[in-house]
Amino acid sequence: MTTAARADIVANVWKIVVREGDPVAAGDELAVLETMKMEIPVVAPSGGHVVRVCVQEGQIVQEGDVVIEIDGTPGA
Repeated sequence: MTTAARADIVANVWKIVVREGDPVAAGDELAVLETMKMEIPVVAPSGGHVVRVCVQEGQIVQEGDVVIEIDGTPGA
């Protein structure tokens, strides 16, 4: 089952912390967004492996945009 970490606010993608294939646990920081000089972490909603990084550093994201997709297959 694939889950998605989404942007909570309109922001600039400041830093991407993970790469495709990386293992992650629920709550791990995946990326950092920046808006009005505030850093907002994007965290993994579940554990698994990163299957797709949907953004690039410097890109502007809208509220609800998918930032990272995670394969939450049991045992991943």
